[in-house]
Amino acid sequence: MARQVRIEYPGAVYHVMSRGNQGNAIFQAERDRKLFLDTLGEGCDKTGWRIHAYVLMANHYHALVETPEGNLVAGMKWFQGTYTQRYNSRHGVFGHLFQGRYKALILDGSGDEYFGVVSTYIHLNPARAGLLRIGKQPLSVYRWSSYPSYLSGRAGRSPWLEVNRVLGSVGMRADDASGRQGYEAYIEGRVLELGRKQSREALNEQWQRVRRGWYLGQGGFRRRLEDLLDKALAGKARPSHSGEARQAHDEGAAEKLLVRGLTVVGLKEGDLAGRPKGAKEKQVLAWWLRKRTVVSRGWVSRRLQMGDESRVTQAVAAVAHTRDREVLVWRTGLERLSS
Repeated sequence: MARQVRIEYPGAVYHVMSRGNQGNAIFQAERDRKLFLDTLGEGCDKTGWRIHAYVLMANHYHALVETPEGNLVAGMKWFQGTYTQRYNSRHGVFGHLFQGRYKALILDGSGDEYFGVVSTYIHLNPARAGLLRIGKQPLSVYRWSSYPSYLSGRAGRSPWLEVNRVLGSVGMRADDASGRQGYEAYIEGRVLELGRKQSREALNEQWQRVRRGWYLGQGGFRRRLEDLLDKALAGKARPSHSGEARQAHDEGAAEKLLVRGLTVVGLKEGDLAGRPKGAKEKQVLAWWLRKRTVVSRGWVSRRLQMGDESRVTQAVAAVAHTRDREVLVWRTGLERLSS
């Protein structure tokens, strides 16, 4: 089965989420939740992880995890495997507890911005799930998240929970009484927004990339990840990996080839919009991209501004059998780039 590509490096930060097998509960009682957090703390001791936020729901959990040693995969294997063994032993059951592989959204940890976005998404999970009466109960009544720990002093907090990056992301400079009060006001304000339709829709739009993306950051961060993906995928069979990260790797490779290919056919990036959809230059570039990369016809048609993706199929066939001297020269030049 194809697997999501994992990018690891020292200091990488992830939003990790994992669900119970077939949607089943991963906690049956309060003792299970305590066992989970004890196991997480033990895992942090083993791996050096820093946990910035977490929430335990009935059939899934979320965590904002920083990996100073670049060891997410090894750490998650130990953590989820160990909790599963302990849970199964306690309940006298066997088999998988978690559903497939966990999701790990990598985010740019060079600043504090994304710590605020992801931690707020994590902390508001109980409110979104209807586990408290918005406007009548504070979010802190839900015990099984890191949010109540943010409101307590250091003495009442697990040593592996790091709060300063999240506090800094929402303008709180220090882990002191005023900072904790300011964070409480900020989060409870977001909870109230969930109770108003227009505000809730705005928050949901902000969180789309947290739910569905493969990374969270700006263009420079994505380019760095694509370079790391080149190394991660080097020498590995393509069917062994899947998902948006691999797609980004494929598209990044195609972009690099296209930049070189444009020079062969005498075009610049800005020339594509002004050329006809069926221009010979576009046809030969489409042929080359389909031959040398695994990007989709749709990507090629959009990138070369060729209109319907059927034009890409037609171009590939036409260039492969062409007798047009100019196209043959371009085709030879492109093939030399690949040799």
